[in-house]
Amino acid sequence: MADQPEPYRISISDDSLKDLQQRLALAKIPSQLESSDGDPWSSGTPANEVQRLIDYWKAGFDWRKAEAKLNELPQYRTQIEVEGFGSLDIHWPGSFIEVSKLLPLLNGDENNPAFHVVAPSLPNFGFSSGVTRRGFGLAQYAEVLHKLMVKLGYEQYVTQGGDWGFWITRAIGFLYPEHCKASHINMVLAKPPRFTENPWLALQHSLLPYSERETKGFKRSAWFERSGFGYNLLQSTKPQTIGAALEDSPVALVSWIYEKLHDWSDSYPWTDDEILTWISIYWFSTAGPAASVRIYYETMHTGWAQGGSYERLVEYIPHVKLGIAHLPREISIVPLTWAAGLGPVVRQSEHADGGHFAAWEVPETIVQDLRAMFSEYGPCYQVVSGQGGY
Repeated sequence: MADQPEPYRISISDDSLKDLQQRLALAKIPSQLESSDGDPWSSGTPANEVQRLIDYWKAGFDWRKAEAKLNELPQYRTQIEVEGFGSLDIHWPGSFIEVSKLLPLLNGDENNPAFHVVAPSLPNFGFSSGVTRRGFGLAQYAEVLHKLMVKLGYEQYVTQGGDWGFWITRAIGFLYPEHCKASHINMVLAKPPRFTENPWLALQHSLLPYSERETKGFKRSAWFERSGFGYNLLQSTKPQTIGAALEDSPVALVSWIYEKLHDWSDSYPWTDDEILTWISIYWFSTAGPAASVRIYYETMHTGWAQGGSYERLVEYIPHVKLGIAHLPREISIVPLTWAAGLGPVVRQSEHADGGHFAAWEVPETIVQDLRAMFSEYGPCYQVVSGQGGY
């Protein structure tokens, strides 16, 4: 591949589609564990839901139609050299299925700024290269994305992210503050403020009662820690074990991914075509579904930049202006006073709707925040030189 970015189109081979059809034809669906609380999802993705999706994937879902729709987005690939890991092919837009709803809303007009959006597929995801060498942690993911932005001509830029985007956005701000001028996050992980570090926030936290949103948020976070965290424990300790199942079985992949789409969203009415498009991107990804779980293991086992723990990223990071969106059905919900300790916060917004997949569920909410931050009267107006590198 040439050094300069090249146009890219998704083109899954007929042989790969045939292989999937053979696996679907031989699919074996597990029995269903009885529910003690009346919720068929309490023990995981229900067997009848898996059966329905497998049947549709086999006989109704049209990947070529979904592929053509994805290819309406301008896509590229280029090589990025990562210290100690060689050259990786990086594809963007990345979480393109999720970011695709944001793109038409980010066109500028007389009242709103325009954005250049670069949404890379992380290494091990989508149509970027996979990494099998140990030690590819958050610092390396941040290095990839920073180098990609610089290669594309953005010496200064801003970032936006949730899920792993939260961690990688934070890592970029920590490592490259002279380039990353502002960030917006829609998943919030933070700790209670301490008097030794931020006495004013700590005083607010100790004196002010929690709001209704924050009280409900504690319950939501507790549910996730108690009943929704099993995937993380397995992926961060034995990725090779679960990876074997995800790589070989479309039944395993449907069960694994659909559970999160269902449990982590805010009653979003997922269509079967949406679900299977998301899952098919995992199945047909360049590195394969097993590669997508490695980031959990590496984050837990790879030393963070400057020899510290990855938990440094939920502490105060100076120099990078920060906007925060609080969504009611996120998997981690914290009080405003906790989030205020993450950095020089210029905006915190509390929203009535939305969950973990905010850019897909409530894209207008993310766009609203970005416009408020970067418009002419916003706190981050012209934070990027020339107002052109968002």
